[in-house]
Amino acid sequence: MPPDVCPQCGSLIPDRATSCPDCGADEDTGWNEAATAQRLGLPEDPDDFAYDQFVRDEFEEKPSNRLHPGWVLTAVMLLIALMAWFFW
Repeated sequence: MPPDVCPQCGSLIPDRATSCPDCGADEDTGWNEAATAQRLGLPEDPDDFAYDQFVRDEFEEKPSNRLHPGWVLTAVMLLIALMAWFFW
């Protein structure tokens, strides 16, 4: 029985299909549990899994892409000065 969605390319798979109509994946190449597990990026040996590194990568606070308030204030001041010069 094929899955509803191809685990290789994400295409919808018709009922009773023997392979994915888009990428050709089938039970031998992409629907079996071994192929699905390979895409997860987990190590073969569970002892090789670095749990602490995983937690740091997943949950550590990332630096934000927000602008520094000083730059925003400078831009606003320049805009006000430009508008005052233009309308004065």
